[in-house]
Amino acid sequence: MKIFYLNYPNQMKIEEDLGALSMALGFFDGVHKGHQRVIGEAIERAKEQGIKSAVMTFDPHPSLVLGGRKEEVFYITPLRQKMEILKEIGVDVCFIVRFTSEFAQLTPEQFIQHFIKDLNVVHVTAGFDFSFGNFGKGDMETMKECSEGAYGITVIPKQEDGEEKISSTRIRGLLKEGAVGEVCRLLGRPFKIVGTVVNGDKRGRTIGFPTANVEPELGTFVPGRGVYAVRIRVQENLYDGVCNIGYKPTFNNPEVKKLSIEVYILDFNKDIYGEQVTVEWHQRIRDEKKFSGIDELKAQIQRDKETAIRFFESLN
Repeated sequence: MKIFYLNYPNQMKIEEDLGALSMALGFFDGVHKGHQRVIGEAIERAKEQGIKSAVMTFDPHPSLVLGGRKEEVFYITPLRQKMEILKEIGVDVCFIVRFTSEFAQLTPEQFIQHFIKDLNVVHVTAGFDFSFGNFGKGDMETMKECSEGAYGITVIPKQEDGEEKISSTRIRGLLKEGAVGEVCRLLGRPFKIVGTVVNGDKRGRTIGFPTANVEPELGTFVPGRGVYAVRIRVQENLYDGVCNIGYKPTFNNPEVKKLSIEVYILDFNKDIYGEQVTVEWHQRIRDEKKFSGIDELKAQIQRDKETAIRFFESLN
């Protein structure tokens, strides 16, 4: 997949002739099943016409620029992970448009001229609620009105699961609740975070359950506190594990609010400090809780381990 970064108004030229394009438009955070329907349609149209498929996405999140959000934005799929997923899906070309104040001022007509017609897009696919241009004034009806025969249009209707729209907002809510099994279903794959194994307090080692303390990449959405059945990719190998997200209340001062992600990797005893790892979240096991002492904690971790083993065996 070829990736091009566009920045209005200065970096708008594409160095190579890509030919005609069938393009999916959207922010696509999560690249969930609803997004996959949009992107899949663009790929199908490309195949029908013998042209390249493309995706146009935006960075950073528009709410950071438009000021609608006070808190930091955490992504279900940070940009690099999003690119990897699009490549796996089979997209030929991806345009990453820098979302700036100046870009946000474009009229819908200017957006269409610069980012559709000038890029030789001959078919546009987007969701029914996609909006663009200053104050989001442009919608797919505008896209149709401004086409002047230059491109065709496909509008994907609302995609539902359990009579509720599949959306990034819904997935974020489920992640906060720790409902990672449901998130996996809506994504069509396990939810993943990428991070680095850093030094922890090494307490797990002393009680017979050494853990990898994972520091996630900046801006990563982390599931809610609790204990989970996970898989962790280390040096290209995938291992089953049990992960605790929380504040380790059995040992830590309740005033200390440093969230930790600790993975006990089954059948694993290598030193992996400094390694970049990917954690896949498959199933929530239980809430994080405070134990009366080491023995009670060890017994619970053993039960969690057995629960995780049974869960992964059920997948085979």
